[in-house]
Amino acid sequence: MSYKLEDVAKLAGVSKTTVSRVLNNRGYLSQKTIDKVYQAMSQLNYQPNAAAQQLQKKKTHIIGLLFPAIAHPFFGELVELLEKKLYLKGYTVIVGDSMYDEKKEEHYLRQLLSHQVDGLIVGTHNFNIQTYNKYSGLPIVSVERILNDEIPTISVDNYHGGVLATQYLIDQGAKHIVHTSGHTYPNMPSSLRHQGYIDTIKKHHFTPHHWEVEFELSHGEKDIIFSRLLDEHPNVDGIFAGNDVEAAQILSLIQRKYANANNQPLVIGFDGTNLIRTVLPNMPTIVQPINDLADTAVTVLENRMMNVPTQSTYMLDVTLYEGINQS
Repeated sequence: MSYKLEDVAKLAGVSKTTVSRVLNNRGYLSQKTIDKVYQAMSQLNYQPNAAAQQLQKKKTHIIGLLFPAIAHPFFGELVELLEKKLYLKGYTVIVGDSMYDEKKEEHYLRQLLSHQVDGLIVGTHNFNIQTYNKYSGLPIVSVERILNDEIPTISVDNYHGGVLATQYLIDQGAKHIVHTSGHTYPNMPSSLRHQGYIDTIKKHHFTPHHWEVEFELSHGEKDIIFSRLLDEHPNVDGIFAGNDVEAAQILSLIQRKYANANNQPLVIGFDGTNLIRTVLPNMPTIVQPINDLADTAVTVLENRMMNVPTQSTYMLDVTLYEGINQS
């Protein structure tokens, strides 16, 4: 059944004018009223076609960015670069931090759409959100997450990164190597890092050791997990961490636990942000080309906005940073 604007208004208990004002973000409306309208739209699966057509015809020069944990060095640096590049092209940017919360992501997405953005760049880690499928007419680009077949995905060669990181530890003499990462999901290109680790470990006839550490856990929760890892793997001589922040945390634990030891386990991270390489210049890591990721995302989004054909996936290479004092 196809529902109309008046059906949404009736279910929400407001007038058709109010629903229209919510869709077009005009005039003062309380958050309670806005939420009631969106709840009714969701319940009826109402598609705001008129609003979508307006978005296509009327340029607002507003771009929405939706990412998790922008306080994290990688996401913070990426969002900063995206904002600068879009600003230089004449766009105003609205940023939403989803904080690994599915409901918050969907709420931000609807709020961004209510502001009539020209396009979206998203890199959130939440799952089972079908909202993106409802706005196939809106230009959307995804970074390091596969949303659906219509939305281009921009990622790095995570598999190659996993191979580089593991091979580096092996070249340094490590044999008992542990990989820490979040749960592997098919729509997360970063999951391929683990496969790169597995294939490289097996190539050298070593035994793989995987510790699942969800990205959104607190520092304290991760401290407990990493401490247990070191206790349960007394022979560990190499750790491939899920990202640079976790690598730094593991290094701190190692320095305390093995303070008087001659040979401490080697640790390599993943991301290679400017911040981490400045603060921990000796720590090896796999460097993501964050500036190129931002450039590609902006270019692909503009092409989508101009109805220029785009690819379904874009993959950028990564590099090994050995640390300034590494031999």
